[in-house]
Amino acid sequence: MTKLSAASFSSLDGKIIRPVYEREEIKQGIVHVGVGGFHRAHQAIYTEQLLNGGDAREWGICGVGLRPEDQAMRDALAAQDYLYTLFELGDSEDTQVQVVGAIGDFLLASDSPQRLLEKLASPETRIVSLTITEGGYCTDDSTGEFNAHLPQIEYDLMHPDTPKTIFGYLTAALALRRERGIKPFTVMSCDNLPHNGEVARKALLSFARLRNAELSRWIEENVCFPNAMVDRITPMTSDEHRDQLRSATGIEDQWPVVAEPFIQWVLEDKFCNGRPEWEKVGVQFTDDVTPYEEMKIRLLNGSHLAMTYLGFLLGYRFAHETMEDRLLQRYVRTYMDEDVTPTLSAVPGINLEGYKDTLIERFSNRAICDQLSRICSDGSSKFPKFVLPTLLDMIEQGKPLERVALIIAAWAHYLRGVDEKGEHYSIPDPRAGWLQEAIEGSADLVESFLGLEDVFGKSIPSSREFIEAFRLQLERLQQLGVKATLEMTLTG
Repeated sequence: MTKLSAASFSSLDGKIIRPVYEREEIKQGIVHVGVGGFHRAHQAIYTEQLLNGGDAREWGICGVGLRPEDQAMRDALAAQDYLYTLFELGDSEDTQVQVVGAIGDFLLASDSPQRLLEKLASPETRIVSLTITEGGYCTDDSTGEFNAHLPQIEYDLMHPDTPKTIFGYLTAALALRRERGIKPFTVMSCDNLPHNGEVARKALLSFARLRNAELSRWIEENVCFPNAMVDRITPMTSDEHRDQLRSATGIEDQWPVVAEPFIQWVLEDKFCNGRPEWEKVGVQFTDDVTPYEEMKIRLLNGSHLAMTYLGFLLGYRFAHETMEDRLLQRYVRTYMDEDVTPTLSAVPGINLEGYKDTLIERFSNRAICDQLSRICSDGSSKFPKFVLPTLLDMIEQGKPLERVALIIAAWAHYLRGVDEKGEHYSIPDPRAGWLQEAIEGSADLVESFLGLEDVFGKSIPSSREFIEAFRLQLERLQQLGVKATLEMTLTG
């Protein structure tokens, strides 16, 4: 076994891709907040490809962790000189293994808030990128407004020099840059959100306005927030993945990242302080990312939710198992074709039929063992972004609602915490207690569940047609089970 480190990676098998640049010569022009599997399999890989091609010497990455749980990732990477392995797995026998060196440092906010602020305020930092999850933007899903009354936001407003949230840090760092005459950085969201740049912009301006109106105006006039569509299925790294990597390559990596071969990034070319030439390595730049992000979020992420809760209730635990169930695969494809596609605008350069075929193939990838528990997680933040926009369009268009109602009914049924085989499981959602109270605490589950305004807003519970479809599908799941419900839904 070879323990991954700067001293050892040069001795690895010649088939393994590795950095061919001098890492100590790379400046860290990007500070990335939220270093998880997706960032390391996506943005960092595009940057690594540029570095290996002799470009982007000013665009290395410094990772940042704001949460206590980020320490585990920091410690794992620090022990390996911030190197890690990308283990790319497809259904063919060919696998690609790459040692990645684009991340050169990792700062934990809890170690020294001041050090992090100075890093963000440094002229070397020109982009601050984010993967802070759908729920990390402190936005009320039902209204789209910034939630200024969260305890952590109130704390940051009271303690501007020792913040806890990303918006506290960004505002404090931009205030320092303004005072020192340093150009601001671009704030680049890489999260799976509709109009993710606009969401980040609204949240930051809302926070900054509460702290200092003049500073907020300066940010509004000078900072760029490009929207982006990002795509690569990246399961949680398991011990089985570590063992598989060790067996295939001899590499001992504390926290490798596993991903499918597919990768895509469509990005608005709106930067205020320069950017890497990511277009050289396949990033598509555009003036308007909206049609791409709506396609991806509604078809990929929405279909993920269509399969995950029904699959979990059937006892499946991996995405490929749901696609091997022909009834469930048929339901997902029908949802794509009949419900989602009519709500989409034309997407330049994309054949939607081919794109949907590719999604089914990607969902069916056995090699990466994508966990349904990952896809199931944080449903209270995912539904308003991935499924409800499609539902609202369908209500407005007067379309049949049974298929989309089944997705939401399956989520409600899943929240009981027991599948059809009698196996109990935990609910991976920060608001799990609140959700389960809604399905257990009222004689009318439909009314109490759809009455969760933070999730469903006001329009959906006001639709008599949707309430009837949801009630019907929930009763079918409760009384007949998933298979019979799917059969009845698909036969009409």
